[in-house]
This record gives sequence, structure tokens and C-alpha cells, in this order.
Amino acid sequence: MLRVAAAADVHCRDESGEVMRSLLTRMAEAADVLCLCGDLTDHGRASEAQVLASALATAAPKPVLGVLGNHDFEAGEVEAVVRILSAAGMRVLCGDEFEFEGVGFAGAKGFGGGFGRHALEPWGEPAIKEFVHEAVSEALRLETALARLRTSTKIVLLHYSPIRETVEGEPSEIMAYLGSSRLEEPVNRYGAAAVLHGHAHHGSRFGRTAAGVPVYNVSVPLLKRGDDTATAFHVLEVPRGAAVGSAGRER
Repeated sequence: MLRVAAAADVHCRDESGEVMRSLLTRMAEAADVLCLCGDLTDHGRASEAQVLASALATAAPKPVLGVLGNHDFEAGEVEAVVRILSAAGMRVLCGDEFEFEGVGFAGAKGFGGGFGRHALEPWGEPAIKEFVHEAVSEALRLETALARLRTSTKIVLLHYSPIRETVEGEPSEIMAYLGSSRLEEPVNRYGAAAVLHGHAHHGSRFGRTAAGVPVYNVSVPLLKRGDDTATAFHVLEVPRGAAVGSAGRER
């Protein structure tokens, strides 16, 4: 079995070095691969990325995979953030794939747009069409990464949710900004052992796609909700080279 430790919304700040080192050390002790599912930084500043990059040394030599979140774009320094984290050994997946010991990982940021019959459609003002276009583009990035994987076991990394179930608990008024059903479509088409995402700090921990693929919300604020001593990451065990669509086993 391959053990995967996942966390999202770590929101690294300039003063977060000790917290990040502690988190990554514990994740590396618990698993074979580490996954950080977006909002790697708090305001998308290069200085924050540098703090996280320094902490990544505590996880070596375990592979560390990441996807970007909305906070990582805030300061307009996203290229520097990706460059710094990549130089420190993190594989930042922006529609890319990664294989390790018979397990394939596909990652993208994702985007909003809503779920099911309430999903936003590209109709009306240009701004609405641009919003939907971004959601479609992110879904296509994920689909491209999944299509390139040749492993039977696949894990998907996102920041935004592909299903409504794991964002339940958030105010209904903001559901359209928490994820998109367009991200669910390639997951169901290509299959996966699990989907890992964050973004919904007050959502729910677990759900399934329409095809039965397990979806885990690994947002740190959610995992620690009401208990500051709780483990701030999720550990998933998946079989190396198992049949497509096999469910990961939560530890």
C-alpha cells in the first residue's frame, strides 16, 4: 500500500516557518507521498513561498506534490511562488501528472461555477462567459493530466471541489465559488482512487462523485475544527497498481 498524506489551506505566512516545519515533518513521518492542495501561501507573496520552501527540507526525500489555490494568486506573484517552490523540490501540478511507485497523480487548481443543474452557464455578459471559460479551462487541464497517466491507480489533487457534498456546511450563497461539477466529469470518465481538495474551510470531510469516486476535503481548518490538538492532515492508503476506481482506505 502507498500512504498519501494530504493537507490544504496551510496559508503559509512570513512568520509560519515553525508551523510549516512541524506539519511537513509529521506528514513525512506518516506517509510516502505528501500532497498540498492549494492556498499554499496566505497572500501569494514570494516571501511566503520562500518560508514554505525552507520548510520543505524537513519532508525530504519524500515526494511533495502541490496545486495552487486562489490565495496564491492574490499578490500577482504566482510565477515567483511556483518558481520558488519548484526549486525547493515541490512538484506544482497545473494540469500536470506525476507517477510514483505505480500510483499516478493528476493535479490542477480547479475553479468555481457551481454544481449540477445550478452550475453557471456561459450566457449573458462577457464577465460571466469569462468566469465559465476559466472553469472549463481548469477542467480541461485536469482531463489532460488524467489522460496522460498510464497507471491503474490514480489520485486527483484539486483546490476547488468537484462535488457539492464536501462543501456542505458553507453558506449557500457562496456555493458557486467553492467548486464546479465540470471538475467531476473527467474524474468520472477516467476513474480515480480518490480526489483530494481544500478551499471549503467549513465544508464536510467526505463525499463521492456520481460514479462513486471518494472525495476528501483536506482543508486544515476543517480537519482541526473544534480541536486544536487534532491531526491537521489526512492519510489515505491506496494499493500500488490497483484497478481503476478502487477506493482508498482511510487510516
